[in-house]
Amino acid sequence: MSFTTTERPHVVKDARGKRPSFYEAPGMDQAMSMIMVLANEISVLHDRLDSTERAAREQGLDLAAGIEALVLDQQALEAREAWRQDFLERLFYLMRKDASEAAQADSAAKYASTIAEIAEG
Repeated sequence: MSFTTTERPHVVKDARGKRPSFYEAPGMDQAMSMIMVLANEISVLHDRLDSTERAAREQGLDLAAGIEALVLDQQALEAREAWRQDFLERLFYLMRKDASEAAQADSAAKYASTIAEIAEG
């Protein structure tokens, strides 16, 4: 199987409990996490592109011209979009997790408040 058709497992596991915080500014930990995901993706992409160019050069292929002339079919476009959605899910992981935790806490707080109000009459 080629790299572009390899299936990635789509199991999202959230760590439980409080995450360590390294920065005082709100959102900085999430921003740094996103930056590290991007840095990882860029590093992998750089290595793969470098390997591709070296292998093609050994075969006498002009990849730049081929890439410029390439027209993608619907299946290729859908595969790229699936990859993009998976990438964005990983990129925004902490923000999604924080939003989920906030929603759960808000619901629990509202529930407890409602119960208290009913008990008071």
